[in-house]
Amino acid sequence: MPPSLTVLSPVTDDTFAEEVLASPLPVLVDFTAAWCPPCRMIAPVLADIAAERSDSLKVVSIDVDANPGTTAAYGVLSMPTLMLFKAGEPVKSLVGARPKHRLLQELADELGPAARHF
Repeated sequence: MPPSLTVLSPVTDDTFAEEVLASPLPVLVDFTAAWCPPCRMIAPVLADIAAERSDSLKVVSIDVDANPGTTAAYGVLSMPTLMLFKAGEPVKSLVGARPKHRLLQELADELGPAARHF
């Protein structure tokens, strides 16, 4: 599937522990909302990253309105919030939409220098 057609896997309050916390790969969680214009702006960026790094990074989305438990548990107040989890723990949180190259630069400390070369 071309990156532009990749849809992020949705997670919910019920599946968050299994899909994110128990994942053997690092997981980038997009806390998003249907009514959020910046969330729609970053969606294709996240889809590209999900397709390009599928062997080393899992990228999922969670609807903050439909999943208030997880949203509150991680103190998410603004959308989009991107939270990177490694070994079940949040290691980085970023708020707001950004270009792909900037997002990868910001994640490179946690994902390794290869993240910069996409």
